[in-house]
Amino acid sequence: MAAAAVASKSAVFGGRSSNLLDTHLNSIRFRKPLFGFRYDFERKWGNLSLQGGGLRNRGAVVEGGRRRGCEVVRCTAEGIERGILGGRGQESNFVMPERLKVVALMACVMCLCNADRVVMSVAIVPLAAKHGWSSSFLGIVQSSFLWGYIFSSVIGGALVDKYGGKRVIAWGVSLWSLATLITPWAANHSTMSLLAVRAFFGLAEGVAMPSMNIILSRWFPCDERATAVGLSMGGFHLGNVVGLVLTPIVMSSMGLSGPFFLFSSIGLLWLTTWTREVTNDPQESRSISSSELRLIQAGKSNAPPLKKGELPPLRLLLSKMPTWAIIFANITNNWGYFVLLSWMPVYFKTVFNVNLKQAAWFSAVPWGTMAFSGYVAGSASDYLLKEGYSVTFVRKVMQSIGFIGPGLALLCLNYAKSPTVASVIITVALSFSSFSQAGFLLNMQDIAPQYAGFLHGISNSAGTLAAIISTIGTGYFVQWLGSFQAFLTVTAGLYFVTAIFWNLYATGERVF
Repeated sequence: MAAAAVASKSAVFGGRSSNLLDTHLNSIRFRKPLFGFRYDFERKWGNLSLQGGGLRNRGAVVEGGRRRGCEVVRCTAEGIERGILGGRGQESNFVMPERLKVVALMACVMCLCNADRVVMSVAIVPLAAKHGWSSSFLGIVQSSFLWGYIFSSVIGGALVDKYGGKRVIAWGVSLWSLATLITPWAANHSTMSLLAVRAFFGLAEGVAMPSMNIILSRWFPCDERATAVGLSMGGFHLGNVVGLVLTPIVMSSMGLSGPFFLFSSIGLLWLTTWTREVTNDPQESRSISSSELRLIQAGKSNAPPLKKGELPPLRLLLSKMPTWAIIFANITNNWGYFVLLSWMPVYFKTVFNVNLKQAAWFSAVPWGTMAFSGYVAGSASDYLLKEGYSVTFVRKVMQSIGFIGPGLALLCLNYAKSPTVASVIITVALSFSSFSQAGFLLNMQDIAPQYAGFLHGISNSAGTLAAIISTIGTGYFVQWLGSFQAFLTVTAGLYFVTAIFWNLYATGERVF
């Protein structure tokens, strides 16, 4: 009776074609299940093999399916339901899986990464009043962060491919926290000192994105990766909220140097946890369970690391149109993102004459919404993959939403008559923009898993150059024309053109 009942449960899941051949699970132990609860039992399942027609064996089912370049694997056992955010079991002892710890720490450092950037977007208002800076010079100060960022993206991406993300991002956090700490001193010393420290700060932060991409690709199966990136980037966008809201509050009580000291201290605290708890690869972890490790390995494509002394093939990467689709997408995304990030407080103060604290709040609300919509985009992307849609289709749909939506919203922003309406429109623009996280940002791992960090660096450097031009250009446009409307229209047009290019040349298939 019991065997028949369990067998009937297995039949519900069915079997699908699998490329995971000659894989044998002689014994499955569920001592620490994934995103679920602890089990105190052990069962022998016999000699289970994954063959072309799927697998079934009295209560244990392992499905493998190839979705055009993406392994989708589901492991189901009696009494267990697995998912990225949790599970259910017969016992009540909760055990946090290792990859949830990894994504939680990654979300925290991405939050800190962006908060450290945003401090200057708020602090620059009293600094400009103190030193008498013009709008055009404000753009130069804002863009100085990007001068270092543009170089470290490529170098950091190559280092991540060779040495993994753990050490690279640890060094990045150490250096950018130091730069954050000394920024107030540099501002009081001289303008050149401030520009140099901000450039050094950008140099250190350039490794964050490639490190995040590589670490998550190693720790998560393909059909969970978009959600993991959505959670991490949700932390990144919440960093805007944290920076925009806390900076004026801390400055009012501790002075101009207060928020810089606060965020640099948080960076060093995070660093002690990261170096102790996280490894480059789940196979190196001492605390991961065997069942979690099998699930991760079965659900991803394995790309060997670069050999010692081997350089990524730059000419080969640039010879394919899918690479250029990613580069142009990054250019457009950074252009629009940094215009809004760097100029939003100034926009609300200039156009609607609101004070600094009000401008910070109006600027913070859209970023908070973007954090949530990024998670929605990631979950939707993973759901479509599990439903059988191709990776190419999913990436194109997500990126189209991420470009067409913001373009339309920025055109509408030209007609906003109040700060509330403007904040709502910017919120819509950034909410749609977050769908890019499930588009070009994931596509690097799709087309070039072995060189994903280096490809991220190339595209990010091109995007950073665009961000420098847009950040400085906005200041000159505003000073020249006296309004933000013209530049918003140019940015909207760029969104539309790149959306067309992406749909023509992007692919979810492995190219390199």
